[in-house]
Amino acid sequence: MERESEKPQKMTLPSRRKMLTGFVISLIVLDFKIKRVLIDLGISANIIQWRVLEQEKLTKSIILAAKLLAGFNLTSVTTRGEILLPTYAEGGTKTTLFEVVDGNLVYNVILRRPWIHKMKVVPSTYHQLLKFPTLEGIKQIRGDQLVAKEMNSVTISSSKDKEYNK
Repeated sequence: MERESEKPQKMTLPSRRKMLTGFVISLIVLDFKIKRVLIDLGISANIIQWRVLEQEKLTKSIILAAKLLAGFNLTSVTTRGEILLPTYAEGGTKTTLFEVVDGNLVYNVILRRPWIHKMKVVPSTYHQLLKFPTLEGIKQIRGDQLVAKEMNSVTISSSKDKEYNK
């Protein structure tokens, strides 16, 4: 008979997809609190929705520059331009270049590698946490897991609808 300590331990690791997914926070952009901000460790473009800029009456500040974002949202998207906006995160403010997208996204803003590097963020998708240095010391922002789950279910259901409507 095997003793408890001699039995092989079974360990289940999360899938690679689950480990690499981003997480959702709220962030102050300019002077507005923006909810449903996705922190994504993927491609190198910060994205803001046209409707967010329209709502805050900032569309006249957009620098017209159409770019093709390939592989974005499982398709290719042409941007409407770029805009520089200050982003404030728990004591750290950085001017961030956003690509403006007019589409049907579930997130208002998607922050990717340029913002992560500029803020010197250490992201942990496992802990749903961002840590970064400020003048007052190391600060952190926790991801909102409830909103992330809601957004994930919206994304999954909308992608299923697209499959069935082809």
